[in-house]
Order: sequence, then structure tokens, then C-alpha cells
Amino acid sequence: MNLKAGLWQQQTMKLTMTQELTQAIALLQYSTQELSAFLESKALENPLLKVESGQVQTMDPRYDRVKPTRIKVEKDKINWIEQIGCGKTMMLDEYLKSQLHLKLNKDEQKVIEHLIESLDENGYLRADLQSAAKALQMPLENMEQMLEELQELEPAGVGARNLQECLSLQIKRLPERNELAEIILDEYFTFFAEKKWKEIAKQLGVGLKEIQEVFDLVQTLNPRPASSFQSEKSAYITPDVIIKWDGSSFSVSVFDEVLPKISFNEGYYKKFAASGDRNVSRFLQEKQQDYQWIMRSIEQRKETLANVTLKIVEKQQDFFIKGPSHLKPMTMKEISDELDIHESTVSRAVREKYAQTPYGTYELRSFFSSTIKTTSDENTSSQQVKTIIGKMIEKENKQKPLSDQELVKLLKEEEGMVVSRRTIAKYRDQLGIPSSSKRKRYD
Repeated sequence: MNLKAGLWQQQTMKLTMTQELTQAIALLQYSTQELSAFLESKALENPLLKVESGQVQTMDPRYDRVKPTRIKVEKDKINWIEQIGCGKTMMLDEYLKSQLHLKLNKDEQKVIEHLIESLDENGYLRADLQSAAKALQMPLENMEQMLEELQELEPAGVGARNLQECLSLQIKRLPERNELAEIILDEYFTFFAEKKWKEIAKQLGVGLKEIQEVFDLVQTLNPRPASSFQSEKSAYITPDVIIKWDGSSFSVSVFDEVLPKISFNEGYYKKFAASGDRNVSRFLQEKQQDYQWIMRSIEQRKETLANVTLKIVEKQQDFFIKGPSHLKPMTMKEISDELDIHESTVSRAVREKYAQTPYGTYELRSFFSSTIKTTSDENTSSQQVKTIIGKMIEKENKQKPLSDQELVKLLKEEEGMVVSRRTIAKYRDQLGIPSSSKRKRYD
């Protein structure tokens, strides 16, 4: 095969993004916190950009700081196994240290205090005992003994290394001993949590009703023994847009009061522009252009956010007038087509943005949902289906819980909704609802 060297022409098309366009796209998708951080960093590299913090430190009468509203469904009680929270405080540390026995010597006290400081926000010990023993230059056996001392303190279950140990410590503290519960937690915990009770019943020679009683007892225990010591602060969310309904019309406004206030540093510009130095003039020109780009990008971000929100309100009027149960199916493509912008622009505009509505503060992205077909050829949103599934399961016979296939049938017969069994399973998982076998009770 012979290859000949030569020259030839080839015509190609190449789309190059300008710096201004790239910056405008980035700013559009920034959350309020990200945009604030961007402006602060820009001020460090551009002396013509003056930034004054606009963060609201106290409750602002112009808007309500409320937590995002979400549809909640009563979860199966076993799910508290996964409900491990956050928010460590010193109050737990102080309470535990106040219980330390006076009989402990200085070294022992030091070890237990080290273990206490290694507890997480739920009261669990996250430090590796072997590593801790090595760091404190003491035998592992002594370290284990000090852990036992810690685990005897209140609240019961504190100092556990996992959920199984936490529950076991609490069971053994009960006024009346329950040997079956102790055996199940110590030796069959995984089977128990996964509700493989028939296997446990077979191996221990007990009835399912007895295991059900142990299950009910375990639900009275605290999987997070340090939870009562948490001084959890409310996670306030500052809305990006405010939507109001006065009974006859809507108003939409972009709330940008929390953003840093930016302005042009006229004094700096005049001072150095007068120097006559060409390099300085070039530098000032670049930074002035950068300032103008940022101002235009911020204004474009505000305009796009307002337009997208207005279109959301227009298409979801029933939600804002009647409430969350009236959310309709809506896609980002519908909004982009009507505004004559790209779908990705809508996606960036609603990313991590929140709207204060008459029914609470919602993430803008939550107004977009997938569509479910109905037998009457109308559409409904996936959120509505989830709500109905939750209510059906809440009312079911717990001795004979509804299977996913039965839910498919009920949704079609009672609600006219056509949903596959796989979709039911997905929605159930998103709602934190276990399968029918794990919801079954034996009493």
C-alpha cells in the first residue's frame, strides 16, 4: 500500500464559544451561594469590581424563611435504621463526662474522654479501637475495658460501634430481661432487619408472632441515642424568586437582595488611567470589559430566571391557587419551546433555585415531572401517583399488604392510571416504603 504525501484543502465548521457566552452560561446555573462566591473571587482579581456583601443576617420582612415543603409519607418503622442524622454538639460530651466514675485514674479518664470525643452526632463510636490504643500507647484490652465503661453511661446505647450493638446495649438495659430479643439482635440481626423471620423462627423454634413482638419492642428503642442532645438549627433556604397570588393575579419577583452588591470602582479607574502608561491602560481596559461582562451576565441571569418562573406560574396556576395536589405534568421542553430558548437553558435556570409560593418554598426543579398515562387519555404527574400509592399503602391490611402488582391493578381500576409494576417499585423506593413482604405483620 503506497501513501503519497501531498497538500489538500478541507472545509470544516467549528463553533467557538466566546468568553462572555461561557460566563453567562456559568452564572445562569449558579445557585445564590455559588454566585456570591464567584463575585467575591472576581473582586480579588479585578480591582475595578467593588463588592459589598448583601447577605441577610436576620429575618427579612420581605420574605418568609421557611423549609422546603415535600410530600411526606409515613414510612415503615424499620426504616429508622437508615435515618441517621447530623448535628453534633458539646452538650453530649459534657453530659457523658459528668457521669465518669471518680474511681477512674488519670490515664483511664483520659482514655474515656478520648473515646467520648470520637463519638459522632448520633452517639456512635467511629474511632478504631486498635488505632486508638496504639496512639494512646496502651494495651488493646485496656482500651476495650474503657469502652465498656463508656457504654454503661447514659443515654443507653451510646458508644456503640454500629446499629446492632446500639440496640443490643439498650435491650440489655431493660427492666425486664427479654432473652429472645437479645438472641435475635446478637445472632440474627441481618435476618431480623430484612424481615426474613421464617428463617429465624425455624432455627429458634418460635412463632412468627413472637418475633413480631420483638420487632415491636425494638421499635421503642432509639437508633440514635444522642439525638435528644442535638441543638439542630433550622436549615433556612433563601428563595431566589417570590411568587404571590392576591386572589385575582400573580406577581413574580426575583429576590436578589442576598447577593453581594457590585459597582464600578470609579476612583481606582481614574487614578491609574491618568498615569498614561500603555500597559496600565491595557490592563484597565481588560478589567473594565470583564466588569461589563459580569454585569450583563447577571442581568441576563435575572431576566431568564424571571421569564422561566413566569412561564411555570402560567402553566401551573392550579398549584399556586389550590395547592400542591394540583401539580400538573410539565416538561422543560414545553417551557423552552414557548420561550424560544434551549432546553438546557431552562435546566440551568432552575438548578438549585427556590421559589417562595403561597404554599411554602419549593425547588423550581420540582415543578417539572414525568407524565403518567391515564385510561381517559389525560395526563397526570408522577408526584400525584406517588401520593396515591402512599395513601393506598397507609390504608392497607398490614397482615396482607398490597403487592406492587396489586397496586398496578388498583391504580388502573380506581384512579384510571396506567403504571407498570417496575415504576411502582421505583416510586415506592423513592418514598422510602419497603416491599410488601417487609411490611407484613403477624399479629
